[in-house]
Amino acid sequence: MILRDRSVTLAAITGAHGVTGEVRLKLFGEGVAALKRYRAFNDSTLTVSAMRDDGKGGAIARFAEVADRTAAERLRGTALTVPRTALPPLADGEYYHADLIGLPAVSTAGEPLGTCIAVDNYGAGDVLEIERPPAEDGKKPRRFMVPMRPEAVPDWNDERLLIEAAFAED
Repeated sequence: MILRDRSVTLAAITGAHGVTGEVRLKLFGEGVAALKRYRAFNDSTLTVSAMRDDGKGGAIARFAEVADRTAAERLRGTALTVPRTALPPLADGEYYHADLIGLPAVSTAGEPLGTCIAVDNYGAGDVLEIERPPAEDGKKPRRFMVPMRPEAVPDWNDERLLIEAAFAED
């Protein structure tokens, strides 16, 4: 089980909504219902007093610490985070993107491949972006992508990602 205790971003404030201090949220998780399980964000500096679906895939929230539109506008761009340990437990074979980012990647042949720097989803499933170690000639490190599927990533844990050697680009 992967439980690195770091902040995980669940949403971001995109701006004010109305004049009473409500804010619009862009959600990065599984919708408003999943976000409502948390009553405080950013190390308890923002306490939720109300939250609702905006009908457009986002949410409208009111925080106890935000009294008016001016204060709400100042929060534009603020990421809403919770500690990783506050997230619900996962079933076998499931993962949070935050658990994979930063892990070293190793090929099934034992070759160090680099570090997972992103997890994207273009519609057909998650794809890991692996950044190779910096080249000795000072050139920018190369990156390659690997589908997060059992044939490409047969195993992972809180220490490393195991990448099938055939999927590791040179």
